[in-house]
Amino acid sequence: MNNAVVINVIRFLLILVFQGYVLKRISEIVFGGFYFEILFYPLFIMLLPFRTPRFLQLFLAFLMGICVDAFYDSPGVHASAAVFLAFIRPVILSWLAPRDGYNANYSPTMARYTFPWFLRYASLMLIFHLFFYFSVEAFTFVYIMDILLKTISSFVTSMVFIMVIMFSFNPVD
Repeated sequence: MNNAVVINVIRFLLILVFQGYVLKRISEIVFGGFYFEILFYPLFIMLLPFRTPRFLQLFLAFLMGICVDAFYDSPGVHASAAVFLAFIRPVILSWLAPRDGYNANYSPTMARYTFPWFLRYASLMLIFHLFFYFSVEAFTFVYIMDILLKTISSFVTSMVFIMVIMFSFNPVD
């Protein structure tokens, strides 16, 4: 089996277990899940290699989202937000493309690109994901202030977790 496939399968499982068993419990116990949630699983979609075919990105995002939905008892909310994130990923990558373009053999990590580049990339991806997620969860824009409040507060906490993991493990591929 290809090394990148093994790395991404292990990454998928570790992120899923961490999201479902650790972060969900932290949000429930400490914060009651009222104003924000710590959503870490978008990192899996962010770190998919550039050469991953589009249909596979969408499928893996759906699979991750539906697995997280199983932990959170939220049928389809995480899956739809994850698929949306995979759908807009090429657009965000094109906005942030370096002058020489991307090397198709790599993943968009902090080790391959600079910290400011990764911070912009992860921030854009996460803010779009969270806004979509809370919009679908509310299912109406009548609660736009609550959606924005939850998006901003969840963005801060989720981004802290993502950056701590990226600095701690600093994956190359």
